[in-house]
Amino acid sequence: MAAYVPEGVPSSDHLKLRTIKLPLDSDSIPDQHVAVEVLWISVDPFIRSKMTGKDEGLYFPQFGLGEVITEPAIGRVVRSKDGKFSEGDLVLNSSSPVAEYYVVPAAVLRKIDPTAGVDLPDYLSALGLPGFTAWLGIEVIGEAKPGSNVYISAAAGGVGMFAGQLAKLKGCRVVGSAGSDEKVKLLKEEFGYDEAFNYHKETDFDAALSKYCPNGIDIYFENVGGKMLEAVLNHVNKHARIPLCGMISDYNTPWTEREGVRNLLNMVGKEVMMKGFLVPSYLNRFGDFVKEMEGYFKQGKINSKHKVYNGIESFQECFASLFTSSNVGKVVIQVKP
Repeated sequence: MAAYVPEGVPSSDHLKLRTIKLPLDSDSIPDQHVAVEVLWISVDPFIRSKMTGKDEGLYFPQFGLGEVITEPAIGRVVRSKDGKFSEGDLVLNSSSPVAEYYVVPAAVLRKIDPTAGVDLPDYLSALGLPGFTAWLGIEVIGEAKPGSNVYISAAAGGVGMFAGQLAKLKGCRVVGSAGSDEKVKLLKEEFGYDEAFNYHKETDFDAALSKYCPNGIDIYFENVGGKMLEAVLNHVNKHARIPLCGMISDYNTPWTEREGVRNLLNMVGKEVMMKGFLVPSYLNRFGDFVKEMEGYFKQGKINSKHKVYNGIESFQECFASLFTSSNVGKVVIQVKP
C-alpha cells in the first residue's frame, strides 16, 4: 500500500508491486512456521474500505502504508518447521499476503483435502468467504422460509450468486438484478432465479421492482445501497428483513457525496428489520455452514462461476474491475497458470 485512496478507484499511484528476496531454506524459517507458495488469491471488494486511511464505513483496520495487501488465498507448503504440516500440503490462509511466497505461523493455516473432489477456487468462493457471507445473510439474518419473496442486488457477483441459490434451496421465490443481459441470462438459466433484470437497461428501479416483485419483498439481500435501497423500501412487506452485506455503489465515494435514502420511515410502518453483519462475528456458525454447503455442493445443487486473472501483477486491474459490470462470478487470481 503506497498511498491511501479516500475516493475513486485505487491505481498504480496507490498500489505498488515490489520484488524482494525471501529465504526459503529451513534455517531461515522459525519453529512452528511454514513457507507457502501461493497458488490462488481471492479478490474482494470489502478491502476497499481498508485503503481509505479513514476510520469509517466497514470500520476494518486500515492497511499500513508500505504494508502488503492481504486476501484469502490457497497455497502449497514448500518448507515446514511445524509437525502438523508437510511439504506439498495444500493450505488455506484467510489473510494471505498478495505475494508469490510467504512465511507465516502454522497456526493461521487450514489444510485442504486434495481428495475431496473440490476445485481449489471453490474454497475461495462457494466454500469460502463469499459462500459463508451469502449463507449468513439468507439463513441467519434473513431467516428464509418456503414461499418468502427474496430480492438480491449484484446477484451475479461473488456473494450474490450463492445467496440466490441458497434462497431457492429454501423454497423461496428469488429475483435478482445484474449489470448485463449476459448476467441476467446466467441468473435464470444456471443459478435458478425466478426473475432477473438488467439495471443498466431498466433504470427506473421502482418500476422494475413493481414488475418483478409483484408480491413485495420479504428479504432483500443488500449489496448495492443508494438508489437501489431506496427503491426496495417502497416494496418491502410487513416484517421484511434486510441483511446488509455491502453497498458497493458507495465504496469509492466520500460519505458526504453519497446519495441519501429518503424513505426510511417505511421501515417503521412496515416494521422492517435491517441489520449489518460482518463474518468475524459469526465464526461460531462456520461449521454449520460448511456442513450444509458441502452437502449442496457434492449433490450438484450449487453452481459457481469464476473470473480468473493471471499473476499477482494483475491485482490492480482485477481489483478495479470489481467496481464495474465486467465480471461474472467470483474474481480470483491464479498466481502461476
